[in-house]
Amino acid sequence: MPAILGSDGCGEVVEVFNEADKHWIGKEVILNPNINWGTNNGFQSKDYQILGMPAQGTLAEYIVVNTDRLHEKPTHLSSEQAAALPLAGMTAYNALFNKGKVEKGMNVLISGVGGGVAQFAFLFAHAVGANVYVTSSKNEVIETCKNIGAKGGANYTEKDAIKNLSKSIGGFDVIIDSACGDGMNELIATLKPTGKFVFYGATKGLPKDLNMRTIFWNHLQILGSTMGSDDDFIKMIAFCNNHQIKPILDKTFDFADAVAAFDRMKDGAQFGKIIVKVRQD
Repeated sequence: MPAILGSDGCGEVVEVFNEADKHWIGKEVILNPNINWGTNNGFQSKDYQILGMPAQGTLAEYIVVNTDRLHEKPTHLSSEQAAALPLAGMTAYNALFNKGKVEKGMNVLISGVGGGVAQFAFLFAHAVGANVYVTSSKNEVIETCKNIGAKGGANYTEKDAIKNLSKSIGGFDVIIDSACGDGMNELIATLKPTGKFVFYGATKGLPKDLNMRTIFWNHLQILGSTMGSDDDFIKMIAFCNNHQIKPILDKTFDFADAVAAFDRMKDGAQFGKIIVKVRQD
């Protein structure tokens, strides 16, 4: 502290340091929020940071970044849609394809689909032809996902809902999760033999116990995941262009109302990405 928050962003390049980079001026770009990922595509370096703390982030009228962080905005996206893409899109891409190896025809469960990364994982898995299922504590969120391509869903606050969903389809090949906690055993029990449990967070903390017998007997894989390399970011953008992926947006706030945007996220009132926009009128 003090720090300017914000890892995602879309904007216009207005000035460059080197003459060789003048071709960027006037272009609308998105930012790769990785800083010092390193040379290993599979794992971040010890010096790794994410734009937005301690490096000054995107909740500002102007931001300075290295030109190797710039990528042209996908032409099929609005500025608001493009601003929603970088961090969550890259995290979902890494979890789904590098770790989960998701392919057409697989049964994939996206848990806690109200989150930004989870929604991209849902969109990406659906785009490659996987059978995508979701969990949420809100029935209306499950119905919304079913209307845009989910095969089904379960309200995780209801006893045995996930178990019953799994039984009805013969189990899941891959689960994408960010909560962990005591719900891990319930989720792991729904995996098919050789299935993968991929997690990119632990918002519910550590599980009190873990059913190791289920894991080894069914040859399951527990895979941790973070954002993704610079190469993954390029692949993610290409994937979104090829499949015309459009992020799910919730609400756009003016820059002056940025605190209200955080309050909406804190209250869990959103479905989709929240946008803060600096208007150049």
